Amino acid sequence: MGLGVGACQPVAKDGPTKSSFIDSADVIVQETAPTISYALVDLSAQAIQASNRFTLSKNPAFSRGFMDRGSSRTGLIGYGDILAITIFEAASGGLFIPSEAGSRAGNFVQVPNQQVDAAGNIVVPYAGTIKVSGRTAQDVSSEIVQKLRNRAIEPQVVVSIAERRGNDISVIGEVNLPARIPLDPGGLKVLGAIARAGGPRNPAHETIVTIQRGGATGQSSLSTIVRDASQNVAVRPGDVIYVSREQKVFMVLGSTPSPGAIGGTNNRRFTFDNDNVTLAEAISKSGGLDGLRADAGAIFLLRYESREALQAMGVDTSSYQGDLIPTIHRANWTKAAGVFLTNDLYIRNKDIIYVAEHPTSDFAKLSAVFRSVSVPASDAALIGR
Repeated sequence: MGLGVGACQPVAKDGPTKSSFIDSADVIVQETAPTISYALVDLSAQAIQASNRFTLSKNPAFSRGFMDRGSSRTGLIGYGDILAITIFEAASGGLFIPSEAGSRAGNFVQVPNQQVDAAGNIVVPYAGTIKVSGRTAQDVSSEIVQKLRNRAIEPQVVVSIAERRGNDISVIGEVNLPARIPLDPGGLKVLGAIARAGGPRNPAHETIVTIQRGGATGQSSLSTIVRDASQNVAVRPGDVIYVSREQKVFMVLGSTPSPGAIGGTNNRRFTFDNDNVTLAEAISKSGGLDGLRADAGAIFLLRYESREALQAMGVDTSSYQGDLIPTIHRANWTKAAGVFLTNDLYIRNKDIIYVAEHPTSDFAKLSAVFRSVSVPASDAALIGR
């Protein structure tokens, strides 16, 4: 066996070396900040339970204020609504019905449709200005009857909303048909409103639903709304529903297959396939461990845990500041129990998974280099001629 002369050629590089960057600098500011303090926690059933509880609590959900009965307001008259008013009299010769028999058909008169003005009022002949906004059609009918009772013959009044313009909502964002939707007296819920807007463009686990109501804003994930009926809240007149896409991602670094080695994947940043992805699923999505380099007993998950979660794991948090504490979870795949545990731990958005190299990986790399540049002795003899 002999070494090929190709070893004398310059080694290809991706860019300048570390020393070239440092040596060319005019000013060098050395790191003076203290290193980050973090907790190292080995995976256990106790740690997984506490961590998953915190993970699930971070999922957005509508507060109780958005979950009350809002549908009762949808039957009320709103600003800008068009009202149709019909007045009936029991006999001719009254205020609205002529006394001459046969001069007109019927015992009623149709008042021209009116739009509720900015003050919330309409005007009815001989009844005057009437406040209608925020009231039901039946309530307004009763008031008109009371004002006409002494002038018309046993009047009866029918008030109906010919066109709703004040009791509508808007559904915008990542839906197929953004629209302004009028609310019926029977009410409408969030999922129904999104359906009338053509449905979401993206999967439920990537879809966030935000409701602007007056001066308040509520947010929930579409998956949560689908799973939990109480999250399918009733919408109110004037609500703005904004549907957005928010992809959750995680990064896998270290001794896993090289980018591009698994089905064309060319990076180490992956998106969630559903609401909850486990650590085992995340590693498998990146191609699993590199059998030649990985240390199966040193799989690390880097994230921030709440102080409460770490205390539930048995960690003394007295030396840490803030509510969120840098934490590294360590998994051991050299034992079957460790594999089972990783399939129970949920990862979060922006989590970092790092698979350490095995201590013998440097020797394996060196062996691979020798194998790549080694040639049979017969070929070496030909090269030397």
